[in-house]
Amino acid sequence: MTVFIAIAVLLTLLVMAWIVRPLLRPAPAAGVSSERLNASIYRDQLDTLERDLARGVISPADCEATRDELQLRLLDDTEEPAPIQHTSGTSIWTGRLTAALIVVLMPLGSAGMYWLLGTPAAIDPAASQKANEDQAMKMVNSLAARLQANPDNPQGWAMLARSYKVMGRFDEAEQAFKKAGDLVNTNPDLMVDYADLLAVRANNNIEGKSLELVNKALSIDPQHPMGLMMAGVAAYRRSDFKGAVNRWETLLTLLEPGSPDAQQVETDIADARAKAGLPAAQKVTAPPVTPAAGPGAEAGKLPPVDPAAAAAMTPEMINQMVDRLAARQKANPDDLPGWVRLAHAYKVQGRLADAEQAYAKASKLVDSDPDLLTQYADVLATRADNKIEGRPLALVNKALALNPKHPTALMMAGTAAYRRADYAQAVAHWEKVLSVLPPGSSDATQVQAEIADARAKGGLGLLAKP
Repeated sequence: MTVFIAIAVLLTLLVMAWIVRPLLRPAPAAGVSSERLNASIYRDQLDTLERDLARGVISPADCEATRDELQLRLLDDTEEPAPIQHTSGTSIWTGRLTAALIVVLMPLGSAGMYWLLGTPAAIDPAASQKANEDQAMKMVNSLAARLQANPDNPQGWAMLARSYKVMGRFDEAEQAFKKAGDLVNTNPDLMVDYADLLAVRANNNIEGKSLELVNKALSIDPQHPMGLMMAGVAAYRRSDFKGAVNRWETLLTLLEPGSPDAQQVETDIADARAKAGLPAAQKVTAPPVTPAAGPGAEAGKLPPVDPAAAAAMTPEMINQMVDRLAARQKANPDDLPGWVRLAHAYKVQGRLADAEQAYAKASKLVDSDPDLLTQYADVLATRADNKIEGRPLALVNKALALNPKHPTALMMAGTAAYRRADYAQAVAHWEKVLSVLPPGSSDATQVQAEIADARAKGGLGLLAKP
């Protein structure tokens, strides 16, 4: 608001200076006197008379008579005239007074017109946020009043419950979920939302009623992504690592291969398998390539694995395969795609320092690929206790420069902004993610929830769902 006022004052001063400047100029001096003008005229006539005499046009006698006549007329016309009384000097509307009135009235008039016709509150961020909050609150209160008058509206209660949840009014949200009745008990999405609310109220504990709702949602929709994730987290926390692996492996089949979500779930699965004493899952990072015999075999590519034998592969066998790939890369350091595959293999194994070095050696390829940039950033962030600031965020921003709608990069940039309490920037990034996700998908629902949370914490008001 201060900047706006400064600009408005500067523009007003410039306009006043442009208008007032001519009014403050001193009055011009009197014009050419009549005496000097008459003398000049008669002087020209005498010169003409002398030229006519020299050419013989007139006689000397005529010339003398004409000269005397002109001289007499000159004496008569150059007499000092009687002074003329000017009435303009006594007028009250001088230029200076007009300029003073403009200087006083223009700022007052401009400010008054803006106050009357403008919207001063629009340039006040606090007032704007307050207006948005008041509008959202009014909408929610209006919905609550309509439901109190017509309580037989399960869809309305569900909408109110979600709104209360976003606003952090958890007690009222729980009551609204209960009033939604059978609709919640038959809708997996609502059951998972309700379970998430109960878990938040219980310090993120997914046991008890919350887990019961998740299991019920999965009995209706066994492939509900959010339900599978929550069920896996609950199993992991009670040390049921095999149960967590089962849930997350089902979830992994629903995610886009190679996506950030899939990579995160793969990491969680690898961790749960290690804690459960299970062999590491076979990871296919590229389409199978037919092995070439002899020394001409393509560098950086492993032979395909028989699916029947994949389950029998032990962590030691996988480590040996990765080590062979690393040896081939050392012998062929210019194989940039090979370094990328090795980096990904190291990441799956949890060898993050080695993964970082492998990504660095493929930097020429990584720097031009948004997917690889975000994968590299994820490795660095994981090594830094999931902090995305610094080098990881620089890689994310570089990926966004190449592809402004890259979902993974937008999600990571939004998370970084959220963690530094820049909720407006987080919402901006996540809304771009939402624009590229299939409407109504589980990913879109999750992003909408994160946007709503950021809006609530940043005081940005609720965003109406389409």
